[in-house]
Amino acid sequence: MKIYNTMSKKKEELVPLKEGQISMYVCGPTVYNLIHIGNARPMIVFDTFRRYLEYKGLKVNYVSNFTDVDDKIIKKAIEENTTAEEISKRYIEECKKDMDAMNVKPATKHPLATEEISGMIDMIKTLIDKGYAYASDGTVYFKTREFKDYGKLSKKNIDDLEAGHRDIKVAGEESKEDPLDFVLWKPKKEGEPAWVSPWGEGRPGWHIECSVMSKKYLGDMIDIHAGGEDLVFPHHENEIAQSEAANGVDFAKYWMHNAFLNINNKKMSKSDGNFFTVRDISEKYDLQVLRFFMLSAHYRSPLNFSAELMDSAKNGLERILTAAEKLRDIKNSGAEGELTADEASNVEKTKEFVEKFEKAMDDDCNTANAISAIFELVKFTNSVTNEDSTKKFADELYNVLETLSDVLGIILEKKDEVVGDEDYILEMIEKRAQAKKDKDFALADSIRDELLAKGIVLKDTREGTKWSRA
Repeated sequence: MKIYNTMSKKKEELVPLKEGQISMYVCGPTVYNLIHIGNARPMIVFDTFRRYLEYKGLKVNYVSNFTDVDDKIIKKAIEENTTAEEISKRYIEECKKDMDAMNVKPATKHPLATEEISGMIDMIKTLIDKGYAYASDGTVYFKTREFKDYGKLSKKNIDDLEAGHRDIKVAGEESKEDPLDFVLWKPKKEGEPAWVSPWGEGRPGWHIECSVMSKKYLGDMIDIHAGGEDLVFPHHENEIAQSEAANGVDFAKYWMHNAFLNINNKKMSKSDGNFFTVRDISEKYDLQVLRFFMLSAHYRSPLNFSAELMDSAKNGLERILTAAEKLRDIKNSGAEGELTADEASNVEKTKEFVEKFEKAMDDDCNTANAISAIFELVKFTNSVTNEDSTKKFADELYNVLETLSDVLGIILEKKDEVVGDEDYILEMIEKRAQAKKDKDFALADSIRDELLAKGIVLKDTREGTKWSRA
């Protein structure tokens, strides 16, 4: 399996630090509001990559944090006349609801920054002792120029960075020794949450949080660090500087970054009116559609979000779900007995689609090509099954489709949602069935149309009429 390493700018063979195991840290959201669809992309992409690693038999220690202390959280708390803790707890729960609806598996550990403050203080002490950091008027800064490899991830030259900062005066930063130095610890301001430290009451800088949480739950050196490409600089660059200066070893062996998500070919922005939360999308689409849409392009390619593309994703997902439903019907009502010779041969042919799927996923998690392999499998299963197929044949095909779909986080079978008065719906279905027996097809059609107008879709099968939400 090869993955693109942002550090080397090329695809590399994935070789775990410990055989059979992968340690993976993915930067999580800052929880001050409902997550937006830009947040959703790395969640879905790296959840899928994790699922594939597990499919390949690797044990994955997957850590993804919640940043629960931040200027935006504090601002929101002030606006609502409440505490930062209340804001962060509320939106962590809302985020988990959205993640569940997108079928994103819970991480092995979801650490909270506020629960790891002592570790952050310890790492800052280590950096000061090693000469990589200094305290000034209650603030602790990292000596960026002291870390010789600074810029190695983003490929930024430190002299160019200095030129960019020249003559720029930033309020409250007069105590910096160098304009490029960044904050490890900031002093308390009135009304803000704060913790006791050797440098006075205050709170950690954003960058040190991830360095410490990764170290605690995964170790000094990890296999994979991942996140959105907007985090390459300065966040991940600063994480590398802190972690490697403190721990004395490389921070991560591989760096993975997903590309941006645009809305109708424009950068998502509240001011442009094209800002959507995951919850907004859930009002129009099942979030399985959003997941399928996110995986329809390679994770390193920019992805454009639009109603047309979401509708296309909905149709594509429906093709897979319809094929799965057909196989389930045959599993329930097909012929008894062992596989026929032709069926056994066709089961063997499914290995071709599995190989195509794995080849795509082995090539830097190419979910777009993996979906193409599933579509080929769907077309094949539709062509080789009918009402005379054996239950065992349908079961074999279904297992292959379900296994590959599960890697992508696609749920093939969902419980019917109760929409409106279920007793009324079932009563109308019975009336329609009786009307068809009486050959009163006009009444049968009018019942179907009435239910459809209420968002209830009827589907006639060999086992009777089924209903679902439109």
